Amino acid sequence: MVLWNFVGRAAELARITAAATSSSGRGLIFSGEAGIGKSRLLREAVERLPPEKFAVWQASGNIATSGLPFGGLAQVLPADQPAGLSAAGVLRWALDALQQQAAGRNIVLSIDDAHLLDQSSAALVYLIAHSANAKVFCTVRSGEEIPLSIRALWRDDLVEYAVLRAMDLSEAHELLDELLGGHLDGISADKLYRHAQGNALMLRELVLAGVANNELVRNDIGTWSWTRSGPVELGPSLEELIDTRIGQLSPGERRVLELVAIGEPIGIRLLQDVTEPADVDAVQNRGLIREEHDDRRVNVFLAHPLYGDLVRKQCPASRARRLKAELADLVERVGRNRRDDLLRVAVWRLDSDTVQDSGLLLRAAGQAFGRFDVPLAARLARAALKNDGGFDAAELLATILMFTDQPERAISVLDGVADQVTTDERRGRWLTVRGMVTYWGLSEQSTVKEISAAAEQLVDPPARARVRAFEAIMRLHQLDFAEALRLSRAVLDRPAATLSARGLARCTIAHLQAAQGELQHSGRAVTGVAADEALWRGDMPYLQLALELARGTRLALAGDLKGIDEIVAAEFADLAVAGDFRLGSGYLSILRAQAARLRGRTGEALRTSTDACAVLATSRVFAGLAHAERAHAAALQGDTTQATDAMAVSDQTHSPGMEILYPWREQARAAVLASVGNLEGAVDHLTTLVGNLRRDGLTGHEVLALHDLVRLDRAQLEVGRETRDGRRQSVAHRLTELTETVEGVLPPLLARHARAVAARSGDELLAVASSFDELELNLYAAEATAMAVARLREAKSPRAHEANVRLSALLERCDTVRTPALTAEQPALTERERQIARLAAGGVPSRNIAEQLYISTRTVENHLQRVYTKLGVTGRGELWPALRALPDHDGKARP
Repeated sequence: MVLWNFVGRAAELARITAAATSSSGRGLIFSGEAGIGKSRLLREAVERLPPEKFAVWQASGNIATSGLPFGGLAQVLPADQPAGLSAAGVLRWALDALQQQAAGRNIVLSIDDAHLLDQSSAALVYLIAHSANAKVFCTVRSGEEIPLSIRALWRDDLVEYAVLRAMDLSEAHELLDELLGGHLDGISADKLYRHAQGNALMLRELVLAGVANNELVRNDIGTWSWTRSGPVELGPSLEELIDTRIGQLSPGERRVLELVAIGEPIGIRLLQDVTEPADVDAVQNRGLIREEHDDRRVNVFLAHPLYGDLVRKQCPASRARRLKAELADLVERVGRNRRDDLLRVAVWRLDSDTVQDSGLLLRAAGQAFGRFDVPLAARLARAALKNDGGFDAAELLATILMFTDQPERAISVLDGVADQVTTDERRGRWLTVRGMVTYWGLSEQSTVKEISAAAEQLVDPPARARVRAFEAIMRLHQLDFAEALRLSRAVLDRPAATLSARGLARCTIAHLQAAQGELQHSGRAVTGVAADEALWRGDMPYLQLALELARGTRLALAGDLKGIDEIVAAEFADLAVAGDFRLGSGYLSILRAQAARLRGRTGEALRTSTDACAVLATSRVFAGLAHAERAHAAALQGDTTQATDAMAVSDQTHSPGMEILYPWREQARAAVLASVGNLEGAVDHLTTLVGNLRRDGLTGHEVLALHDLVRLDRAQLEVGRETRDGRRQSVAHRLTELTETVEGVLPPLLARHARAVAARSGDELLAVASSFDELELNLYAAEATAMAVARLREAKSPRAHEANVRLSALLERCDTVRTPALTAEQPALTERERQIARLAAGGVPSRNIAEQLYISTRTVENHLQRVYTKLGVTGRGELWPALRALPDHDGKARP
């Protein structure tokens, strides 16, 4: 990891290349902070210039040579400088020497850290920029004093001046993967990106330190993950870099920086009350802190997150405790007016060992958990329990431990306060948390019967409703739908039921309604629960997970990709990632992967599902689904080895308490079977799945499984065995039948697709593809169009050319995609036919093709006639789009 392959910066590279080859302008100067990537960008750009056209010289300024005449350009100039020349004569000699060395080529002078050049070198650079055949490219560090001759380059409009931006998120992800030599899961990459704020050097140092400290680890599927939940551990090089940036501080300035590092965000008035205003101004003028306006309040933050890591590390423990106690006193004195003040004061009290009220810790732990900051919530809840927080602290800590994949410890905590369960209200809460841990954490299926029996003993109506709501969602996950519905309705019928219990019951019903195709009812229920979020978040924050599962199921079954985009971009997604709430962030990653897959973005689907697998590595709740989605994406890409392996891991990690997820997993299994060429097995598996879904009443899922049969172009196959009245129904008939009960725009469209396949109607398949396209279901649209192309070719329809053009455009929107509908429907061209067709499509006459391939012109024409027949085109004019719509071996459309 000493030097990584250059990634990103495509726009900046293109800008340097354009400036070097343009007839106008004399070059370009990039300005930016240290470590932003200026030096590497400049070196990569000029080294790509062809040496036969450009004489490229590279030099760099440094402190050691900044006081020596021409020291900065010593690497460039000849060593035999004539003696006795005046300063002007030396400049002319240097310019002539470079021109002679260029030997008629254009000169490109690349100067890194030009702000460190000596005055003589800077003057020569300015003189070179005036030459007709020369271009100058420099980097300068922002905030540094720049020699006047270098500054004059852009002030005199000789060169362009640009500020180099930090790497964006996608570029940072690419760089991190390059540094590690493998994929870093997206959530970990986002965290490192936020710490480094897009600075390439800082990202590199974070990776080096993370690997050295075993904080960056590679899992069984080859994905790297960041395992540290607290502050990053700074390596020596990174610590030195940040220390240099901060520079020397007076005692007063250091106090300002320490208070901000410990208390950010801290109000500017509060900060000025406990420090000297001049010190605050000095630190701000040096760019170490920044202000943000929040309504009428002005908050102060550190200018870079890593400043805080270093300042806190360097602050002696005794002084840090005093500062935290001082901040807590100050905030309590003026009143905890802001939403986060309770949490901040509790943390300061805990860290400064000045806690006098365990209730403060408990309330803060609840607030942290309500924000899904799981590590902080666990720390505060553990401290509250230690400080005699009793049953309430134990209940909260056990709940948090469940969501940090520590079920055994959660049970131990609950059993430790069993003697304090003296009321029905407490027993109801104790039962639900313990049931949640044993059912989802320990996969004990007997939990449902046990919790049901225990609920019978409860007299208090709210307590009983709470337990019944949990029993209902457990039964939903066990596929006991009738009892889940009965229990949920009973909770809703109880006026004494708490808002949280009612919300959980409504989510259970909403999930079931979505799976059964009642999408409108499901949507209304989800909207209602979400509207009450502020009222139930404090009591049952993990209700959000049930809400997202119900909402996500509905959106995925409806094919509502924009709806999925909205929820994965909502506040909960950011909170779950930032707070290490892995079940939440993991499930949303799965949902993102599903949306990407339907859009045909198989690469994104594979990356995102792999991220979900990494995040959920220690959890069995959604791990099976994550690996199944990874298998599905790999199958679509034609990566049969990964698809098969991922499906096997899905089976190993699947939790028996999550049977409600079986439709997604079995659809993925069918895709894997199809990817390895076992189409008969895929059809048989889907047929069985359809029968099971119909038996369970999951008609919302049944619609998608039936459509998978259509996509295999087996619409005439009959599903299931003889029904009670002895009739057998085709896929198209069953899909049409389901449009009467399954809501949404998708079922009628899927049924229309099935009928078009059964009727072998190319025109109707094109119409269906257009409707899929409008919904951004690019995968389905491409498959339907490929089927249309085949049917129109058979019919020798003039619309075959139009269909080819549309298929080509659709495949361009997709990543590599290999499905039976896209490959089996396409004609097989031999390598020779493909070669000749490409040349002909490019306008090469048959005689020239024959000469190039050492064959006769008649042979070329014979090959072309066979190609025209196979592709259903009438001549060379239609070849290009037909070839573009023809997937290559990797599944991408190429000419």
